[in-house]
Amino acid sequence: MDIEVKFDPRYTVPKVMVLTDRLTEEINALVARLSEETPQLIAGFQGDILRLIEPQELLRVYSSDKKVIAVTADGEFILRQRLYEIEDRLVGTKLVRISNSEIINMAKVRSFDLSIAGTICATLFDSTKAYVSRRYVTRIKKILGI
Repeated sequence: MDIEVKFDPRYTVPKVMVLTDRLTEEINALVARLSEETPQLIAGFQGDILRLIEPQELLRVYSSDKKVIAVTADGEFILRQRLYEIEDRLVGTKLVRISNSEIINMAKVRSFDLSIAGTICATLFDSTKAYVSRRYVTRIKKILGI
């Protein structure tokens, strides 16, 4: 896909135009993402304090003991949504589901260890290790281009 951005003072509101020879699934998905008005901010709680978290701040989101926890450089936050609801809000970001209980930010991964048979170990910038379950290995390899 070829992407071009032009600056024009006549447009005070951004305008997106898709030029193509035919309608494809990729174009439909792009239009759906651009049309989406779902806010991507995540509301996280530390005790009685509510903090709005930008998706790019997240290192990982995981479920443990029936709680969904978001991890940022500022600490851990309890979320009131289920993991699949968080995943839906993060469509179009660099956050990717790696197992039934975890989502990681691909932009915050230091390295991937492919030596473990059938799975991948991702080491995040905070030295946390996250394991890609067998079910999600193909998706992660596709994202990595391997």
